[in-house]
Parts: sequence; structure tokens; C-alpha cells
Amino acid sequence: MSHDHYPRLRFARTPTPLEPMPNLTKLLGGPSLYVKRDDLTGLAFGGNKVRQLEYWFGDIAGKGADTVVTTGATQSNHARVTAAMASKLGLKCEVQHEKRVPDRDDAYYESGNVLLLKLMGARLHDYPVGEDEHGADAALEEIADRVRSEGGEPYVIPLAPVHPPLGALGYVDMIDELLEQAQEQDLRIDAIVTPTGSASTHGGILVGLRSRGNGIPVYGICVRRGVGAQRERVLDRARAAAGLLGRQDLIEEDDIIVDDTYLGPGYGLPDERLMEGIRLAAGCEALIVDPVYSGKTFGGLIGLVREGAFGKEENVVFVHTGGTPALFAYTGMFKDL
Repeated sequence: MSHDHYPRLRFARTPTPLEPMPNLTKLLGGPSLYVKRDDLTGLAFGGNKVRQLEYWFGDIAGKGADTVVTTGATQSNHARVTAAMASKLGLKCEVQHEKRVPDRDDAYYESGNVLLLKLMGARLHDYPVGEDEHGADAALEEIADRVRSEGGEPYVIPLAPVHPPLGALGYVDMIDELLEQAQEQDLRIDAIVTPTGSASTHGGILVGLRSRGNGIPVYGICVRRGVGAQRERVLDRARAAAGLLGRQDLIEEDDIIVDDTYLGPGYGLPDERLMEGIRLAAGCEALIVDPVYSGKTFGGLIGLVREGAFGKEENVVFVHTGGTPALFAYTGMFKDL
């Protein structure tokens, strides 16, 4: 069963490139490394959220809403792209910021994605807790009620994993694109490395592969939770995404590979491995990765290669999920450069 019956509004500039990383490959002396450039999906600095939100906005388009309401961390890429799509469609946007990252400097609260939200006209709200998805969703409903009281018609894009993972369908689609590019380049993909947080990207990649009978292992680098909680999250979200395709039995527990070695002090908090990942991505391959998702995952890719997780004859694809604007909210990290 396909997912073509789910409405979708197309914003992403695809296919995004699949490129070799020869300098990093040579430096590390391990497998051949490639990057799937989903930082180049377009629309307000792009990133993985563009593919995901095409399906949410496909649903919104049929509901008659005039205001989109969503939640995320202060430097949320999801919120940025939500506001961008709302802007393109002439909709209002209400964004709730959760306090997931403590004690940052002024740039964190004023620059990066926050600045872009303000430029795109989103109305911002604060939620004082960082690890309370159900509470954050309940607060969204309060915002939606206020929108209704003002005569608006809200549509809520929730956070907690009790809702259908519509966004994962964007990464089911990406797999068709990736496998076609690999075939054109005569490239055998032996492993994929991706960030794993909400698990829409990770889960969608797994469903895309397994629904095509493809057993490529997918390594999820934890950016928010430890291994135990994240493995459960990915399994749940991947199986829910498979259910959207009518393939509830598609994902096995053994399909879930997660690694929290590179999580560092926690979500959005830097450490030396993140800093090395950011520097090597830029210095070796002119790739700009962010401090929250793609940077930690790039650090994870480097670490896995050094640990011998992949054979020297293998080909490994790093999924670059973007997040570039957040880099400018962390300028204090780079004073020693």
C-alpha cells in the first residue's frame, strides 16, 4: 500500500544532491563517505523539516484553517519551517518555545531561528519546561482556544508521540530519491547515518528502506535522549509510520540502531566532539552543520568511522538535515577559533 492518498503541498527543492566527501574520507582513512544534502531543500534555509511539513500542510490545506500553532525548542528548525510555509500560504503562525536548553547567552534568544521567526511574522509564546511533550501539547490547545476566541480557525501541529507521524512520510519519499541517485552513480550504500530526535526522519528512513525490501542499516545519533528512551521512541514512531502505509509489521526491533555516545551534556549543549564535527565538516567539505542536530550527528559519523564500525570498502551516507540558522545562536562557542 502506498501513501499517495495523504495530501501533500510541495515546497522542497528536490532531489537534493548526493555528494562524495573525499577529503574527509582521506583524512579518516576508513570507508567512502557521502552526504545527502537535505540542508538544500530550500524555503527559509531548508533542512529536513521541509520534507516533513509538506504532509502536515497538505492536511492543513483541507481543513480551512487560517492560523497554524506549533511548539519546539527556542532554536527550533521545525518552528522556522512551519512559519515559512504559513507565510507562503498567507496563514498566521503561533509558535511556542520550550525551555530545553538552560542558561544560554543573549544570541540564543535573539538570533538564528528566533530572528527568522520574527521576520516571518510569527507570534511567539514561552513554555517554561523543556522535557514535557504532553504538557507542551496541552499548552498549544490553550493557544488554539485563544485564537478561536479572537475569531480565528487554528490548526495545531503537536509534538508528543501519540499523534500520527505524518512528517515521517517525507523521509519515506526521500529514500526513493536516494536509491535512484545511488543507482545512477553506481553506488552501493552500505550504511546511513542520521540524527535521531523526534524520530520522524529516522523512522521515515527505516520505513522507506524496509518497505522496498532494503536492509541497509540506519545508525541514529541521539541528539535529545539516551539510548533506552530513544530506541523505544524510534521503534514506536517507525511502526506508526509503517501503519500509515498499511504495513504495521514492517519494522523489527533489530532495525533500530541508536547511539548516544555523541549526545554530550544533553540537547543543544556542546562538547568537544560536536566542535570537532563542526570544524571538520566545514574545513574538509565546506558543509555547515548546526550545534543541535547535524553537528552532533557529523561528530557521530566521525566517531563511528574511527571505532571501525564500517569496513574500509563500504560506502556510508550521512543525512545532512540542515539547521544552519541555529549556528548563529551559538556564536559564544567559537570565541577560541
